[in-house]
Amino acid sequence: MKLRKLIAREILHNKLSFTAAFLAVVVAAGVLTAELTVLSAHDIATGHILAVKEQEMATEMARMEDDYRKIMKELGFNLLILPKNQRLDNFYEEGYASRYMPEDYVNSLAASDIFTIRHLLPSLESKIRWPEQGNRTIILIGTRGEVPLVHRDPKEPILVAVPVGKAVLGYELWNSLGLKKGDSVTFLGRTFEVETCYPQRGTKDDISAWIDLATAQDMLGKQGEINGILALKCHCANNDIATVRSDLANILPDTQIIEVENKVVTRAKARDRAKATADSALAAERVYRARLRSEQEAFASFIIPLIIVGSTALIGYLAFSNVRERRYEIGILRALGLRSRQIMAVFLGKAVMLGLVGAIVGYGFGYISALLLSELPADAGGPAALFNPLLMIVTLAAAPLLSSVASWVPALIAAGQDPAAILGEE
Repeated sequence: MKLRKLIAREILHNKLSFTAAFLAVVVAAGVLTAELTVLSAHDIATGHILAVKEQEMATEMARMEDDYRKIMKELGFNLLILPKNQRLDNFYEEGYASRYMPEDYVNSLAASDIFTIRHLLPSLESKIRWPEQGNRTIILIGTRGEVPLVHRDPKEPILVAVPVGKAVLGYELWNSLGLKKGDSVTFLGRTFEVETCYPQRGTKDDISAWIDLATAQDMLGKQGEINGILALKCHCANNDIATVRSDLANILPDTQIIEVENKVVTRAKARDRAKATADSALAAERVYRARLRSEQEAFASFIIPLIIVGSTALIGYLAFSNVRERRYEIGILRALGLRSRQIMAVFLGKAVMLGLVGAIVGYGFGYISALLLSELPADAGGPAALFNPLLMIVTLAAAPLLSSVASWVPALIAAGQDPAAILGEE
């Protein structure tokens, strides 16, 4: 009789025992597949969740960066470069610098490789008496257009240069005199056309008048000189005021720089806090996902070995019981000429078939169960993203191997029995 028929008859002889062993293999293969596939789904979901959050954060940071840039443009400069010998107590008392530096300093700064500041605007500022209006005190400011940095792409200027022959007036000046755009106004014997009338700001700007820098230098007798350079601090990583001062000292050692704590700085700090909060939330999500995976791994490391050992033990017990119940049939087969290795092949062949079929069914149930239980995102690639060929190969190979190992001793017992002794018992 062929071995294949013997295996088939052995299976059909005790369907209940075979079914129980088959279910044990299915459960073991299914649990292994399901647990490892769920862990894989968790990793995919974690990557997807973190990627979405990182993209959301990047989008929000880009929006805030653009918002920050616009607000800087609207609110003005936040750095002021002064001559090094300018005493700050006098500067704060008078509201402008009483010491001067060459106008060419701004060109040297623009031609340098400094990256910590931008938007350079030289100015000459002085408090004067306005003889044409009863010697009232005003602040005359001469300014030219922003000097572009050679190593940077040109930026839209914060302040547009005042054209020659034009004047920009603060709120108190134009309002008290009833002036408007297009009217004429005279300063120190020179007549200017009103170019712009600023709204009330509640600062010294309300009593200030802006004119062309060269004209102001000529009127104040300060040709080729300025007493301040306005600038913006670049809001980039590790760019604090100490870094800016260090960079400036290497280029213009005869100057000093102060940071104006205005709304721009406050906005920058708010942006930094928002980014820190977003980074913290992202880190917390990573920790949370890692903790979930650790818990799932701990459960899998407990349940998988338990199920495999239990299933293997059950298969071995059922195989041993089957050999004990079939000892007379085995004796008859041996008496009919079946060799020991053929008897052993019958029981091991049955174990291999049991393991292979059980592994196929168990892998299918485990894979489907993992799909139903997992948190795989809809746009993460679907079921194909969870298919692991290596896991399938390992499962299909391990189940028949473990089933054979569990049946090995019972098969040896069956093959080693003496037919004469068994039949003599009858």
